[in-house]
Amino acid sequence: MLDHGAAPTATKTPPRPPGGLGTRLMRRKPVEDLVAEGGQGEGGSLRRSLSMWQLTMISIGATLGTGIFVVLGEATPLAGPAVAVSFVLAGLTALFSALSYAELAGSIPVSGSSYSYSYVTMGELVAWICGWCLILEYGVSVAAVAVGWGEYLDELLHGTLGVTIPDAVAAPLGEGGVVNLPALVVVLLAMVFLMGGAKESARVNAAMVVVKIITLLLFCGIGFLGIKAGNYTPLAPLGITGISAAAATLFFSYIGFDAASTAGEEAADPKRDLPRAIMLSLLIVTVLYCLVALVAVGAMPWQDFEGSEAALARIMEDVTGHSVWSTVLAAGAVVAIASVVFAVLFGQTRILFAMSRDGLVPKVFARVNPRTGAPRANTVIVSLFCGVLAATVPLGELANATSIGTLFAFALVNVAVVILRYTRPDMPRTFRVMLFPLTPVLGFGFCAWMMLSLPGATWAVFALWMIAGLVFYFLYGLRRSRLASAEK
Repeated sequence: MLDHGAAPTATKTPPRPPGGLGTRLMRRKPVEDLVAEGGQGEGGSLRRSLSMWQLTMISIGATLGTGIFVVLGEATPLAGPAVAVSFVLAGLTALFSALSYAELAGSIPVSGSSYSYSYVTMGELVAWICGWCLILEYGVSVAAVAVGWGEYLDELLHGTLGVTIPDAVAAPLGEGGVVNLPALVVVLLAMVFLMGGAKESARVNAAMVVVKIITLLLFCGIGFLGIKAGNYTPLAPLGITGISAAAATLFFSYIGFDAASTAGEEAADPKRDLPRAIMLSLLIVTVLYCLVALVAVGAMPWQDFEGSEAALARIMEDVTGHSVWSTVLAAGAVVAIASVVFAVLFGQTRILFAMSRDGLVPKVFARVNPRTGAPRANTVIVSLFCGVLAATVPLGELANATSIGTLFAFALVNVAVVILRYTRPDMPRTFRVMLFPLTPVLGFGFCAWMMLSLPGATWAVFALWMIAGLVFYFLYGLRRSRLASAEK
């Protein structure tokens, strides 16, 4: 309360938190406080109901399908037949970071993922930057995948009903259309399912993941019959530069294990199950990605992938000579890509939930429906934003923007695991990074290398995004964070 008997000068300036600006920017959130408030939101709490199997399915759902069904047509012209090597390189980079994620997820089982890990190790400003990158990573990834979903939906409608979605509503401005309506539709469908709660959403996701795995194995079986040895030569026509550029583009296909870590406050036994789900999902998707890529470039010359966002369906038709198989693949892809939209959208809402609970973004994102245990308002806002983005922005730019945001966040996780080992060596850990500290150092190095492989236009977009994020933080988050309130 204000003291009305005090001198006017005593009430004009509110008390300032102790320390200068630098001290406030570096304030860290105690690990124990972070874990203790797990699941708590505005008006309700998240429910711990997800098993290791469901966490693994969320991770696979957010990963498997994106790089193969959608971005293969973007990456193959960069690497040639060596695109399979690009998948291995991207997977290796993801592995180093996944090991760090697994250790931190087992020690700090919360929804914030790398944002929360940065908060307890490197301070509020770095945590905000990481969270801002995650918003880019998840939000833009949803939009990018939704764009590719429309391509396969068009294939399915053409193969079953003989109709084609008009260009005006099948592509954004700049790509021959006005708006990508199918991309908007799939995001809104995912929104509807997510509003039912984590457990119900996980069941739907698991069913879609099974369909996508069967679809990819079917493609490999049929595509193998069309392999021509000559399609593998020259293996790397654009050299190591092309391989690394393709790997950087494909890297956003590996954010699934990060999505699993965002479910830390809804896992039944997070300290045991999160590390297992992260490593198992990464192994499954890397093997399937590489297998499908090898079959695809063997069955179709790499030059023919240019501009093809439904390349696998085209290969099925070319190999069999019948459109029925390409239609079957398109049906599987529609389900598969929808599950990526679904799982990644789930991760985005949980990141914002954690940031909102810390006071860095508006409270509406932490509001939980007491009946379903889901952050419904958060889900609606995020879905509408991602849907509009998907409907209006071309795929290539979306994929690259997602890659750079992902790589930056993963690099910070590798730094965080090193800091926490030295600052809290006694903390219980259900999983430990092997070959420490070499593994996280390599993880950081690979992430930096791939970031440098991305084009200048992507860096320009990233810089503008970072500037916007810093402006928002200094105008809003710096003063409204819960740590700032505790200091007053």
